[in-house]
Amino acid sequence: MNLLPKSSKEFSSAEYWETFFKKRGASTFEWYGTYVDHCAVLHKYIKPKDKVLVVGCGNSELSEQMYDVGYQGITNIDISEVVIAQMKERNATCRPAMAFVKMDMLQMEFGDCQFQVVLDKGTLDALMTDESEGTLRNIDRMFAEIGRVLQVGGRFVCISLAQEHIAKKAVSHFSQWGWPVRIHAVEEQGTANRQFTVPVFIFIFTKFKAIPGAGHQILEICADELDKPLRVDSVDGLLEAVKGRQQYALLRNHLAKHSSSRESVTLTLCDSASGKPRYTFHVVDLPSVKSSRTSYFAIFIVPQGRETEWMFGTDEGRRQLGKSAEFKRLLVVVLHRDQIYESMEAIQSELSGKVMDLAPPGLPPNQQVPFLSVGGDIGIRTVQHHGTSDMSGEYIIEDIKGEDGDYFRHLIFLSNINVVQSEAKLLHSISESVSSQRKKKKDKRKGRPCSDAEKNSNPKCGQTVDKSYLCCDHHRAMIAGLVLLRKRRGLLADTPFSLLVVGLGGGSLPSFIHDYFSQSTVDTIEIDPMVLEVATTWFGFSQDDRMKVILADGLSYIHTVADSGKVSYDVIMFDVDSKDTTLGMSCPPVAFVEDAFLQKVRNLLAHQGLFILNLVCRDHVLKEKVMAVIKGVFPLVYLQKIEDEVNEILYCQLSTEHKVGSKDLLEAGQMLENALKKPGRHWDPSYNLAEMLKAVRIV
Repeated sequence: MNLLPKSSKEFSSAEYWETFFKKRGASTFEWYGTYVDHCAVLHKYIKPKDKVLVVGCGNSELSEQMYDVGYQGITNIDISEVVIAQMKERNATCRPAMAFVKMDMLQMEFGDCQFQVVLDKGTLDALMTDESEGTLRNIDRMFAEIGRVLQVGGRFVCISLAQEHIAKKAVSHFSQWGWPVRIHAVEEQGTANRQFTVPVFIFIFTKFKAIPGAGHQILEICADELDKPLRVDSVDGLLEAVKGRQQYALLRNHLAKHSSSRESVTLTLCDSASGKPRYTFHVVDLPSVKSSRTSYFAIFIVPQGRETEWMFGTDEGRRQLGKSAEFKRLLVVVLHRDQIYESMEAIQSELSGKVMDLAPPGLPPNQQVPFLSVGGDIGIRTVQHHGTSDMSGEYIIEDIKGEDGDYFRHLIFLSNINVVQSEAKLLHSISESVSSQRKKKKDKRKGRPCSDAEKNSNPKCGQTVDKSYLCCDHHRAMIAGLVLLRKRRGLLADTPFSLLVVGLGGGSLPSFIHDYFSQSTVDTIEIDPMVLEVATTWFGFSQDDRMKVILADGLSYIHTVADSGKVSYDVIMFDVDSKDTTLGMSCPPVAFVEDAFLQKVRNLLAHQGLFILNLVCRDHVLKEKVMAVIKGVFPLVYLQKIEDEVNEILYCQLSTEHKVGSKDLLEAGQMLENALKKPGRHWDPSYNLAEMLKAVRIV
């Protein structure tokens, strides 16, 4: 027996519903869940003494169950004479005070302001099957009639799947009337047997008197039935919040039935009070893991400040983490900035109810799901400064505790929160840094400058960082590549050479060269004045007669200086990132590797000069084009891939006359490292320059 309509438009037809209820008989039909699913919200907005009008009641048990718990002022209307007759017969004896009336809700016969509540479960959805002119006209009539029969202060309670066109129409309509709008997302009881793969929502529209000229809208959403409402600024913002909830439900249902092994699945859980991101979940599925009762599902919490590490911050790294953990599904949880987390135990308690929504198919009942992490605590992250750059947007300076107990300072642009723009190693713990800041503020009130001792511990005095620290392997590779500089006589560490670096960041690369190559002169080009201020204030960067920062566009500067013919450099380094995230190349910007510009770079190099480029390109076709251009400009190009990173370092020379073989490179690298290890100067044992040069090859 087919009860479904041939097309959705039949849902708004009286004839369809007459036939539907004749065929179905007395058996109930519950659209969008039962009374048990909705009672928590309904009890909040409907008082037992309220006069309630249920529109499009059908043969649902909702009003009967409400009657049985004390709501006895209920009037039910429906367009179907058949179902009204059935409901009258079913309730005549046991619920004598409840009324059932055959009536068209688009033209109701009730007087004005007669009800405190109008309740709709699925009727709006059934009526608004499309956005045709006739349908929209009917919806306007429905809303007008509901507004007419409601008292001021009364509520229109609408249970709906909140399809985009329906939610937009309803929210826009009533908010323009000046009615406050609140939306609750509802979870069905018994989630294993959900009727729908998308959530049900309850809209609460409260009738207010229209105030001429009042443009303020009250728009709120509750992420769960009884959550504290979150105020939203616009109709679009409210609809986006609803859409996010729907997408989460779709993903949750997909993950309950399928593996995500072929795709990267990421979702964000927001704080219910502020609406700001609180947790990001990365789902890692490994179907090849042999299943046992204890290896189905685990939660891995990434300590604060470590989310940008390769193991936690990349798809490949998280898959490697999943393989080592040996679970069929690993949920990697990232903690967000600007959120407070009390302890690992508090996080587990907060997440325990949420994460089970993302459990894999086949999870045994009553399975204990372990929470995993590293280091035994939630990590330490202290935001030292929050600022805004006119060029790069909002940024933060944060101090974090690393894996080995060392402390680090990061520059993070909030437009790309998963990338550490610059990193420095601190000479003291974060707590010491915070104490020093407080001490400095106190001393400033006394009007005296920082002492020499304070300059070594106070972030605002500029000497809190270990200036010998190179944060990334690609910086170490760029240093190692200096052995290819042909003009050197004797030890490179003591050879005069001029260097141009494009891209300052925190200043660690030019500072290291300045400090460890005592005869070098370093010019650094930086387009953003804020970056120079941050490097100086927070990363210990300083200028002198051998170190100069030029605030300029690197493209324009190189064009101008190369054309002048008055300046040349022995070494030119590009370590500048692209702000265009739509391209497959994040470093450098495309304009820096175009043929005409690279010709200017070539002209700016001294006769035996060296051009070193940090290349980060995930688009293989684009990378081939870039490599072809570079090799067309520079006859000799060496390439070094950085292990576990996308970075590739190119060492480019003007002539093939002095090719260097692997053995000579290794020897030169070892000699350079020995020369830089001077007595009294710190040298990190991980700076193995000879080892860095093992992977170099000519392309």
